[in-house]
Amino acid sequence: MSIKTIAQEVFQIESDAILNLSNSLTDDFDKVIDTILNSKGKLIISGMGKSGIIGKKISATMASTGTPSFFLHPGEAYHGDLGMIEKSDIVLLISNSGETDEILRLIPFLKNQNNIVIAMSGDNHSTLAKNSNYHLNISVEKEACPLQLAPTSSTTATLVMGDALAIVLMKLRGFRDTDFAQFHPGGSLGRRLLTHVEDIMRSDNLPFVDEDSAIKEIIQTLSLARLGLVIVQNSDKKVVGIITDGDIRRAMESQEERFFQLRARDIMSSNPKTIDKREKIIVAQNLMSHYKVNSLLVQEIDNIIGVIQIYDLNI
Repeated sequence: MSIKTIAQEVFQIESDAILNLSNSLTDDFDKVIDTILNSKGKLIISGMGKSGIIGKKISATMASTGTPSFFLHPGEAYHGDLGMIEKSDIVLLISNSGETDEILRLIPFLKNQNNIVIAMSGDNHSTLAKNSNYHLNISVEKEACPLQLAPTSSTTATLVMGDALAIVLMKLRGFRDTDFAQFHPGGSLGRRLLTHVEDIMRSDNLPFVDEDSAIKEIIQTLSLARLGLVIVQNSDKKVVGIITDGDIRRAMESQEERFFQLRARDIMSSNPKTIDKREKIIVAQNLMSHYKVNSLLVQEIDNIIGVIQIYDLNI
């Protein structure tokens, strides 16, 4: 069997496992969603081994999409960290077999404290399932591992079930891209949604030229500014156009014989695209994409105070 064939077989087995999850959904899924939505506490997730690794990812997804959550290692919980669980918290316990000792040992404490317990396992009749308020079935027909030992399809199913919970909660909460950005201020999305144009615009030594400026002056100003453009203004200092290095190249090709007789007004693009300094840079990105331009002039009332370019957006 070829390497490619083995990989394709893994894809098929795990794809089938995911598709079969929809047939395993019960009313408990709806009840879990309602319970989490109406909770005043956090969603605490715990799992051992590979289930724990998947649990950490589910918890991270929840926390970044509007559901307060953290992962609690069952071993650490049993040796002092149970104090992190408050009575108002909901606890999601993950164990494919439903018989993981480290997970089961948490149940007496959770019952005594009256925490709502959600089980995620591959056996409806497991000890974990029987001792939980709600059970989410993550059973798979077979693992992708040929020895049926390494968790593969089962961990994939667990991850997808967690994603389904997170996305349903996200949609029901009306969670928006701006909300997501609040939790990811250091990421690309957070930067685009939270940063204002004035925070990153270039405002020093802007390359202004008069509308009757000669080509030589335009080229010198463009080269010194290193913005790939110059801003054209009239005698009243009102901005009337913009000239890019592309405009100059096109003028050289189309008007070669009289090129050095041209003035700024002859080759400028009138009514350049502008943006208010208080706008978010996501708005700048959308404007550039819509108008198919690489630069926008930044306005403050009627004055041009800066330039923002697609290269500044880091997208």
